[in-house]
Amino acid sequence: VQLQASGGGLVQAGGSLTLSCAASGRIYSSWIVAWFRQAPGKEREFVAAIRWGSGIKYYEDSVRGRFTISKISAENTVLLQMNSLKPDDAAVYYCARGTQYSTFQNDYSYWGQGTQVTVSS
Repeated sequence: VQLQASGGGLVQAGGSLTLSCAASGRIYSSWIVAWFRQAPGKEREFVAAIRWGSGIKYYEDSVRGRFTISKISAENTVLLQMNSLKPDDAAVYYCARGTQYSTFQNDYSYWGQGTQVTVSS
């Protein structure tokens, strides 16, 4: 499975962006598709994840209530709707595929190329 992340850009604080992660090939119901982000000088951190089959969603505490992860099954696509963006949300956002839910990047085998999100204050 190859993953293609897109949708990043420049937005003012308080604004919104929607990121898209398109997967080539079949996504099995047990798989997890997750979003991570990495700001300059910081480690890559978990943002949100969704279990493909059940649609169960997971969020990192700092984004819960502001970000929404969802899927478009027919398009093998996972979306990350980001509202009320803050300067601290600025980072390169990556989507990844794993076989079990985890907040650790090493548990995800396949990664997209990343998309830049810049938030101006």
